[in-house]
Amino acid sequence: GVTRLLLTRIPFFKEIIVSSFSCDSCSWSNTEIQSAGRIQEQGVRYTLAVTSRQDMNREVVKTDCASARIPELDFEIPAFSQKGVLTTIEGIIDRAVAGLEQDQPTRRATDAGVARKIDEFIVKLRQLKEVNSPFTFILDDPSGNSFVENPHAPQRDEALVVTHYRRSRQQSAMLGLEVDAKPPDAAEDLRDEVLQFNTNCPECNAPASTNMKLVQIPHFKEVIIMATNCDSCGHRTNEVKSGGAIEPQGTRITLQITDPSDMTRDILKSETCSVEIPELEFELGMGALGGKFTTLEGLLKDIRDLVEKNPFTLGDSSAPSRTGKLQEFIGKLQEVNGKTKAHFIMDDPAGNSYLQNVYAPEEDPELSVQRYERTFEQNEELGLNDMKTEGYESEAASGR
Repeated sequence: GVTRLLLTRIPFFKEIIVSSFSCDSCSWSNTEIQSAGRIQEQGVRYTLAVTSRQDMNREVVKTDCASARIPELDFEIPAFSQKGVLTTIEGIIDRAVAGLEQDQPTRRATDAGVARKIDEFIVKLRQLKEVNSPFTFILDDPSGNSFVENPHAPQRDEALVVTHYRRSRQQSAMLGLEVDAKPPDAAEDLRDEVLQFNTNCPECNAPASTNMKLVQIPHFKEVIIMATNCDSCGHRTNEVKSGGAIEPQGTRITLQITDPSDMTRDILKSETCSVEIPELEFELGMGALGGKFTTLEGLLKDIRDLVEKNPFTLGDSSAPSRTGKLQEFIGKLQEVNGKTKAHFIMDDPAGNSYLQNVYAPEEDPELSVQRYERTFEQNEELGLNDMKTEGYESEAASGR
C-alpha cells in the first residue's frame, strides 16, 4: 500500500500531520493524525452541548492520549485506545459503533447476553446522530493538542466551553514527562539500593564483603543494617546503626509478655540500649550484643548464646557454684516464651531503640513507652556534655 503524509494547519488551532494509507489490493484505507507541535504547558478539556445536526459536522482533532465522553450514555473512549484522528463528532460516534460491532458475531456465539446489551447500546449511539435530544460531548486531552471546531470563530461559541488545566502527576507520567522537577534526593537513592564495600573478616581476617541497607521502620525512624559474610570461614554477623540523631529525651520501653505471639514482635536495640527482665533479676548493660534488629525471641536467643558460649561462665574456666546458677538462669530464660509472664524492659538514653506496637497506630495495652530527661552521667556516657553546637564560633574567636 501507499502512505501519504500532509502537514496542514487548522484555522484557529495549530499545525498537524495527516497520515493516509490505502491498499489497492483489498481497498482498505486508514487515516491518522499526529500533532506537529510539542506537548502544551497545560491540558485542555472541550465541553460541547450538541443540540442540532450542524453540531455533528464540527471538525474534531483527537490525539492518541485524549479521551472522549458522552455522560448521558455513560460512554467513554479511553486514552490510548484509538489512534489520533481528524474527523467530526459524527465520525467519532461511527468509529465507536464500528469498534463495538467488530466482535459481535463472536459474542453472539459465546455470550448472547452481553451481545444483546451491546446491540442495545449501539442503537442508542446511532440515535445520537439524529440529535432527537441534546447531549454533551467532552474531549479531554492532557497534552493540550486536541481540538473541537468553533464554527463562529473568531467570535465566542456559547455551546462550547474550553477549559485549560494543570496536569496531574499521573497524567504527566502517562505522557512520559518528567514528574519530579526537583533533583533526586540522595537519601531516596539509598533506600532503594544495597551498598557493598570490602572489609576483613573479624574471625579469620580474610577478605570479605559488607552489605549496607537503609531501612525505614514503620512508626519509628530510619536505621542502617550492616551484614558481613565471610566465604573463607563462614562467619556471618549483622549490626544495626541508628540512621537519625540522638533524641532530646531518653526512652524506657516496658513490655508485659503475656502471649506466645509477643515473641514475634520486632525489636531494634541500639548500641546504647540496656535490657532488663526483673522476674529473672537479669540486666544487660549498654554496648553488650551491639546494635540488633531482630524479634523478641531472637534477642532472648542471643542473650542465651552470650551466656552459654562464654568460656568464663559455663566453660572449663568457670567455677562450679557459678555454673549451677547460670544453668538455672538459662532454664528460666527459655521459659520466657509467652506462657510464663514476665516484663521486658529496654532503657535507651539516646532514644534510638524500638519495640513493635502490634496495634499501631492504636495504643498497645501491654506496651508502655516512657520519655525521660537524661542525667548528667548519661549525657557524659553519650559524649553530649562536651558537645557544643551553638555559639562555638564566638568562643573560638575569643580564644585566639
